[in-house]
Amino acid sequence: MCVCQYVSYDNSRDTVQFNSSRSSSRGKMVGHMFSNLLLLWSLSRDIFITGLTYDDPKQQFWNNQNLYSVPRDLDVRLRGLDLSNNFIRQLHTLVLPHLEQLDLSSNQLDLISEGAFENLARLEELNLSRNALNNNLGSNSKALQSISRLQSLDISMNGLSDDSAELYLRNKSSLNQLKMTGNALTRLSPSLFKESKGLRAITIDDNLISVIEKGTFKPLSHLEMLNLAKNNLANICDFKLHQVKYLNLSQNSVEFFVTHQDDQFYDLEILDLSFNKLLYFPIVPKMNRLRYLHLQNNLVGTLNSEAAMVSEANSLYSEIINEKIVRKNILHSNWRQMPLIYIDLSYNHFRSFPLETLSLLSSLETLNFSYNCLQNIIWNIRNHNDSGYSRQLFFPSLKQLDLQSNGLAYISPLFLNALTQIDALNLQDNSVQPCARMDCLSSSESKQIDVNTSCVTFEQLRTLKHLNLKENDIKMLHPNTFQETSLVSLNLAENAHMVIHARSLEGVRKTLRLLIISRTNMTSSDLSLPCMSALTQLNMSNNHLDIIPSSLSCSPLREIDIRNNRFVSLNNSLIHTLSVHLNVMYISGNYFNCCDTEWLAILNESKVYLPDVGDTECFSGDTRVKMTEYLQSSSMYCLSHGKAQEFGQMFIIALFVFVLLTVFIIFTRKLCCTQRSFIV
Repeated sequence: MCVCQYVSYDNSRDTVQFNSSRSSSRGKMVGHMFSNLLLLWSLSRDIFITGLTYDDPKQQFWNNQNLYSVPRDLDVRLRGLDLSNNFIRQLHTLVLPHLEQLDLSSNQLDLISEGAFENLARLEELNLSRNALNNNLGSNSKALQSISRLQSLDISMNGLSDDSAELYLRNKSSLNQLKMTGNALTRLSPSLFKESKGLRAITIDDNLISVIEKGTFKPLSHLEMLNLAKNNLANICDFKLHQVKYLNLSQNSVEFFVTHQDDQFYDLEILDLSFNKLLYFPIVPKMNRLRYLHLQNNLVGTLNSEAAMVSEANSLYSEIINEKIVRKNILHSNWRQMPLIYIDLSYNHFRSFPLETLSLLSSLETLNFSYNCLQNIIWNIRNHNDSGYSRQLFFPSLKQLDLQSNGLAYISPLFLNALTQIDALNLQDNSVQPCARMDCLSSSESKQIDVNTSCVTFEQLRTLKHLNLKENDIKMLHPNTFQETSLVSLNLAENAHMVIHARSLEGVRKTLRLLIISRTNMTSSDLSLPCMSALTQLNMSNNHLDIIPSSLSCSPLREIDIRNNRFVSLNNSLIHTLSVHLNVMYISGNYFNCCDTEWLAILNESKVYLPDVGDTECFSGDTRVKMTEYLQSSSMYCLSHGKAQEFGQMFIIALFVFVLLTVFIIFTRKLCCTQRSFIV
């Protein structure tokens, strides 16, 4: 972002403090009061004579008051006045000699009398945005010409045309900030800024500008920030703003950005070309300070290969400047000198990774390459000789690489080796299958692995701390998958058919602090975690788990999420151990037994925060009870439930005994009858 500099003034005034001591005697009190009154009278006389003011007001806010005119009898000592969001249509003479800030935005202002601002000798900031200043141009523009000290002017959303904007900028030599967002300007010419050469920041976004005449910004030797976003610019043929630090050309129709190469130094630090129609990387000044480059949402990479894109960019440059290029690759020559630390290439059309071009950026720390069309990152590097040896390039400063949503299935180990300082790697929503370490597999397991299967190995990423493998349809995490990395966080969520081998996380058990395994359709028998001595956050929500792994007893967990599983109860001993470090626990969406909740009492005693306890239910037979309601009468509820259960058991036993006795009696009678018949 560009930081706009505001000129500040010291508004403090001398103040007089009166300290009166209290007396126990009423006579002394009256005497002190009389002397103080004399002193006050004396000071008020001095104030009247010298014009000094005390307790000087600074601001008054009349915004959103349904006003149709400026309030009368405003304090002449005001320094700030906010009249925004009212219904004021006309503005007449204001007598506020100390006023420095005036906000009249979002009114219906269409007429400003010529002398309206004549008595505002100190006015520095004026906001007239969201009005109807395209009317009464003669009177309105003359009124603004009378403000000699104005430094900041906002005339956005007034329906201004090219000519009317020029009228409002006359006699503005002191102006350093100008905002004209949302007007109807179609072209910028040198006459627009000829009387405002002190401008440092210009915002003319959301207009209809399609033409910038040569020399428009030449008089503005102090210009540092230029925002021309949301216009109709088609190309930048020759960028020459040496002093500009921030340039925003986003949301235009720019197809190429070319700078004529010279030996002058450019102060440009931030260049935003996002949401355009770029087919090529921009050709930036040879000597620059460019650190942030935004190229997202363009058409870069549409050409089939990196070599073709670079070649056409160089040909385009040669055609525009109308001279033969001495060096074959002007694009790469300039990129090699860029001190770029951030580049956003998301939402483009790359089918292959531009290895050679991006590796020239030796200072690059963050690269966003998400939402492109990559399926594989292959080490396709042109060799300098015929030896056939594939030369190695490096990304010596790259720390954050975002490759989300590309369809990646294979990443060359040579590319991963080039990431010597990588800290965070985002591979979400791809088709990455982590490779197995052959030396960690048994002979039977190694025979089952197809050596031709595309997979990605993470072993060589020794500096990697944050890895996102969410939504990759991972089938198997093999033993020691992340061996020799320094992973601190690992996201394995939404891999619905993933099997986690018992030793798959063994290599990171001493470093991993955050583990996410939500939405993986795992049961407790599928989940086997090692003793992870650094783990502080665990998310295993939205699965089919009914037991928390006992191995977590050695983890200093501070937050755990077990929502939407199949837990009936929790291990009291394990919860007691975890509660030593635990701060937050999410538990809703399970099938807890109301009368087996000693674990809940342990959490409450340990003051563990349960954010969703109000949404949690427990079950008792066919009864479903809100956990918060149950907690209010748990002993009574469970006691009555226990008695009912005991009565039911006794009834069943009694019934069983009764049936047994009945059968015995019937059997005895039949036996007696049989004996009698034999006697007869």
